[in-house]
Amino acid sequence: MGMSSRSFHHLFQFVCWLAVTWAGCGSVWGQSGRSRQPDSTFRQLKAALNRAVEQQDLPAENTLRQQIGLLFYHQGNYTQAIDYLLQAQKGYRAVGAGDDLANNLNELGTVYYYNRQSALARKQFDEALTIYRRTGNRSGIARTYGHIGHLFEKEQNLAQAFAYQKRALAQYQTTQDEAGLGKIYENIGSIFEDQARYDSARYYYQHALLLSQKSGRTVDQLEIINNLGDLYRKTGQYDSALTYYRQVVATAQRTQETYQLNGAYRDLGKTYQLLNRHDSAYAYFERSHDLTDELYAVGNNQQIALLQTLFDVEQKDNEIARLSTEKRINTILSLTAGLVLLLLGGLAAVIISRQRLKIRNERALNEQNRQIFDTQRALMEAEMTNQQLAEENLRYQLALQGKELSSHTLHLIQKNQVLEELKNDLTTLLNDDKRDQRKQLKQLVQKIGQSFSTDKNWDDFRATFDQVHPHFFTELTRQFPELTPTDLRLIALLKMNLPSGEMATMLGISPDSLRVARYRLRKKLGLAEGESLTTYLLRYAAQPTGSPAASS
Repeated sequence: MGMSSRSFHHLFQFVCWLAVTWAGCGSVWGQSGRSRQPDSTFRQLKAALNRAVEQQDLPAENTLRQQIGLLFYHQGNYTQAIDYLLQAQKGYRAVGAGDDLANNLNELGTVYYYNRQSALARKQFDEALTIYRRTGNRSGIARTYGHIGHLFEKEQNLAQAFAYQKRALAQYQTTQDEAGLGKIYENIGSIFEDQARYDSARYYYQHALLLSQKSGRTVDQLEIINNLGDLYRKTGQYDSALTYYRQVVATAQRTQETYQLNGAYRDLGKTYQLLNRHDSAYAYFERSHDLTDELYAVGNNQQIALLQTLFDVEQKDNEIARLSTEKRINTILSLTAGLVLLLLGGLAAVIISRQRLKIRNERALNEQNRQIFDTQRALMEAEMTNQQLAEENLRYQLALQGKELSSHTLHLIQKNQVLEELKNDLTTLLNDDKRDQRKQLKQLVQKIGQSFSTDKNWDDFRATFDQVHPHFFTELTRQFPELTPTDLRLIALLKMNLPSGEMATMLGISPDSLRVARYRLRKKLGLAEGESLTTYLLRYAAQPTGSPAASS
C-alpha cells in the first residue's frame, strides 16, 4: 500500500489547499463558496479520505469528512452535507478536539439553518459557544455569537439579533480578526436596514467596507457596496444608488463574480423603474433574467455531475468491497477444502463462517441499495430546483405588470389634468357677466366634475393594481370594512407613493380636500398621531387571514 505517513500528510495538505481554493475552508456563513469543479474536488477529497482511513489517521479523517460535507453544502445537497459533518463530529468527539469540534458544530449549524431546521441549528451553535468559552477562543466566541444573531435576524427577532451581534463585536474588538469584525459590522448594518434606520445602517456598512478592503475579500466588498446602494434606493437617492450598483457591476465583471453581478443588474432595474425610466429598467431586468437562467443551468449541471460522481464512487467502493469479500470467501473455501482432508470436524466451522459471510454480504448489499436510493432521491431533489426558475418568471411578470400600472397612472394623470384645465376655463366663463350662457356652462362643469369619479379608466387601474398587489384590497377591506370606494382610490394612490399634487388631480379634488380626505382615512385606519399614513400603507402587505402581517 506503500505510502509513508509523511508523504500522506503532504498529500492531505495539498487536498486541503485545493478545497480552500475551490470550495472555501472554514466558516462559510454569508459566502458563496461554490466549487468550479465540485466533481473533481470530491474525487480528490474522497481519495485522500480513503488513504487516511488506511493510515488510521483519525485527525485527517475528521478534517476530510468535514471538507466533503462543506463541498456538498456549497452545492445545495444538504442531506449529504449533514451526513459527512455528523461523521466528522463523531470523530472529533472521539479524539477530544475542542476548537475543531466547535468549528464543525458551527458549520453543521449553518447547514441545518439553510435546511430550515432552526432548532437544530441553534443547538449546534450553543454547544460550540460552550466549547469556545471553555477553551478561551475569543474569535470562535465572536463567530458563534454572529451566527446566533444572524439566526434571530432571519426570524425577525431584531432585538435579540442586535444583542448577539453587539456581543460578537465586543469579542472581535479584542482580536486582530479584521475579516470577522467586518462581517459583524455588516450584520449590524443589515439589522438597522430591516428597522428602516438607514443612517445607522450606512455607518456600519461603511465600516464593514473599509475592513473588507483591508482584507481583500472581493465578494464581501461587492455585497457591502450593493447594500449601500440599497440604502440610497430606499431613501429616494436614486442617482447615488445607481453609482454604487454600477461600481458592483464593473468589479463583478472584472472578477467574474456572477452572483453579485446578477444582483446588481436586478437592483439597477428596480432603481430605473422607480425613476420611471422603464426602457432601462426592462433592459436590466432582462439581463438579470438571462444571467439567472445561466447560473441555474451551470449550478444544475454541477449538482448533477457531483451526484453522478458520488454515485460512481459509491458504486466503485461497493464493487471493491464485494470483490474483497469474494476474495475472502474463495480463500476460506480453499482452506476449507484442505482442512476437510485433515479434519472432518472443521467442516462445521467452515459452514458457520460462510453463513456469517453471507449475512455480511446481504448487509453490504442492503447498504448499497440504501445508498443508491439516497443518491437517486438527491437527483430528484436537484430536479425540483427547476421550480426556482418558474418563480423567477413569476417575479418577472410582476415587474411587467408594475410597468403597466405605471402607464395606467400616467394616463389618468394626463387625462385628469386636461379635464381640470377645462373645468377652470369653464369656471372663468361662469364668472363672466354674460347671463345667457351661465346655465349651459354650469351644466358642462357638473358633467366634467362627474367624469372624475365615473371614468372607466379607474376600473382598468383597479384591475392592474390587483395584479401587482394581489389580495391587498381584499385584506384591507376585511380588516377595515368601513372604507368607502373613494377611500380605496386614495389608498391605491398612496400605496404607489405619488406626490400630493398628482393625487389631487387624479381624484379631481383640491389640495385642501385631499388633506381632509387623508385625515379622515387616518382616523378610519386607527393610526396614532405622528405615524405616517404613506409609510403605513407602503409597508402594509396582504397576507392570509390571521397572519402576523395582516393583523399588525
